[in-house]
Amino acid sequence: MSDRETLIEFPCRFPVKVMGDAHPELMEAVEGCVAEHLDADDAVIEQRASRAGRYVGITITFTATSQAQLDAFYRSLGRCDRVRMIL
Repeated sequence: MSDRETLIEFPCRFPVKVMGDAHPELMEAVEGCVAEHLDADDAVIEQRASRAGRYVGITITFTATSQAQLDAFYRSLGRCDRVRMIL
């Protein structure tokens, strides 16, 4: 874990937005990352298809407990092939 400073005060509710291809594998991958790094009972997952239906936006809102947890979650999402962007 890094000693770098963060502007986030933990614990806090934190939204992460993932955008990717509209394919069942995207949601499966996101749910796998949630199960690995977050309390699944605490996480709220919402998805919305793009106008043309080619892409999906997924918002995961959860209680973040540390910067290390956020970093690990972002890295895990970044390894998913169908993920195009993480905000």
